[in-house]
Amino acid sequence: MTKTLRILSGGAAQGLVGRLQAEFEKKHDCRIEGSFGAVGAMRDKLLAGTPCDLLILTQALVDELAAQGRAQTASVTPVGRVKTGVALKEKHAPVAIRTPEDLKALLQAAPEIYFPDPAKATAGIHFMKVLQALDLAGDPAKLKTYPNGATAMAALAQASEPEAVGCTQVTEILITPGVRLTGLLPAPHELVTLYTAAVATDAQEPQLARALVEELTAAGAAETRRRCGFSEASQA
Repeated sequence: MTKTLRILSGGAAQGLVGRLQAEFEKKHDCRIEGSFGAVGAMRDKLLAGTPCDLLILTQALVDELAAQGRAQTASVTPVGRVKTGVALKEKHAPVAIRTPEDLKALLQAAPEIYFPDPAKATAGIHFMKVLQALDLAGDPAKLKTYPNGATAMAALAQASEPEAVGCTQVTEILITPGVRLTGLLPAPHELVTLYTAAVATDAQEPQLARALVEELTAAGAAETRRRCGFSEASQA
């Protein structure tokens, strides 16, 4: 009987897991069942009893779950760092974002701004603070929030407004057809997040979980990680 490897992961790792999935499933005669979304929502699923073998969340959340006995401390392994970027519709000309003033001008002119959950998504929580710092959070009608970065970018791709703008982690921008990465959040508003994997304490397939972590973090997968928007965990 084919085994199932169940993953609860931040949306940032969806593209990376997807790149390795077919080969991994064939090699290990298994299937991967992944749930990808806002890291806070994934934590809540685990705590609510959703079956899980492997967690891929922010370092802070993995540490929290390990401290609670929900993740195997010895299995904790950094996957890589992910920056937060700004997206435009694919046909929009690139816009340089070098300064906070560049960012504010782009967002101010945008008729709609798409981003993930400002309560549970890593990028959404941060970006709402950026909007507040730029004094741009006062028009809720133009702020379009979604459960996670992937759904926010999919909505941006389908938006009727050609000047609409989005913000989420670059990994989720890169895997979404119809949108383009135009730049990163500039200092002092930048955000770089370390994503970490860990085997769930109640894992039914701990060996498969460890095997996937090895492949996700292998030296031979460095180029795949880079193409998916990850920088090495050792890099700031």
